Amino acid sequence: MDARKLILLFGALVIAGITAFMARNILVGAPTPIAGAAPVNGVAPENTTEVLVATRALPVGTIIDNEAIKFVAWPKELVEGAYFIKGQGDPKLQGTVVRFAIPAGQPITQGALVKPGDRGFLAAALGPGMRAVTVPVSSQTAVAGFVFPGDRIDLVLTQSVSGGGDGPPLKASETILRNLRVLATDQRTDKNTDEHGNTIVTNYSTVTVEATPKIAEKIAVAQTVGSLSLSLRSIADNQGELEEAIANGDVKVPDGTDPKAEKAMLARVAARPQEGGSTFATGADVSRFQRSSVPGKPKEGSGGMNGAPPASGGPAFPGGAAQAPTGPVVTITRGNSVTVVPLGGKN
Repeated sequence: MDARKLILLFGALVIAGITAFMARNILVGAPTPIAGAAPVNGVAPENTTEVLVATRALPVGTIIDNEAIKFVAWPKELVEGAYFIKGQGDPKLQGTVVRFAIPAGQPITQGALVKPGDRGFLAAALGPGMRAVTVPVSSQTAVAGFVFPGDRIDLVLTQSVSGGGDGPPLKASETILRNLRVLATDQRTDKNTDEHGNTIVTNYSTVTVEATPKIAEKIAVAQTVGSLSLSLRSIADNQGELEEAIANGDVKVPDGTDPKAEKAMLARVAARPQEGGSTFATGADVSRFQRSSVPGKPKEGSGGMNGAPPASGGPAFPGGAAQAPTGPVVTITRGNSVTVVPLGGKN
């Protein structure tokens, strides 16, 4: 190898060493980066203002509560006059109803909500194909006033069934409808709150619920049959009913593992009023002195209730006796024929 090639090789090694040494000093001496708050959408905080947005997707007919909305920073150049801006008045939106669907995270406009008392308010609160039905209640049958708009309830019918006999009527109560959404109590569509935001529990005489046309007909008939009571549902009840609906084939499970499709399915089940498959309880379930069945009509020619003699006709006595014998007797029944034989007598 000639001298020229050796010089070039030595120079390349020197340059590579110097480059590696400088790179090491840069990496070792660099300060640790400090995380800082990033401006909203790349905008500095001083160029933003807080507007009211939806915390979750709000479909048409949603009744607004405190958990559905919040104030977030928004670029000033994107703020429109229809937005609710923090500090510019105190918008009381609890109890209002969504007129147009609002995606999650989007600002809420004044035209997208309908306030109580506005024209078409109740119609906007109803889902597609649903009806509003008013049910008369009392403080004892309305969960002592703790049912508010947006809650889910079951409807319980209590009645007395007399039957055809002379005994006491059958006392019965059954859950005829489930998962009904409360739209209003009396004429209020929002919770009563004091100046500090605390809920005020008040009694009311009517409750308006959302129902299908068929369920609306059943509620109208139920009001003439007996008295109606409300049963407040827990927000965790839908899981068991969802599994039952899937097993019965009432709910179609979406194909694949799309979380959006599963969420939409859960929302449909949670919002669906349910009828059929009702449960019931009779007087005998709560007291041993009450009946468990409807009083039956006594057969013609048979004895009265609890073995008492019939009001007319009477059983046949041996020998055509006109009156019942005194002393112990034996009653013999053959079909509809009843014969009373005195003990020690002849048949």
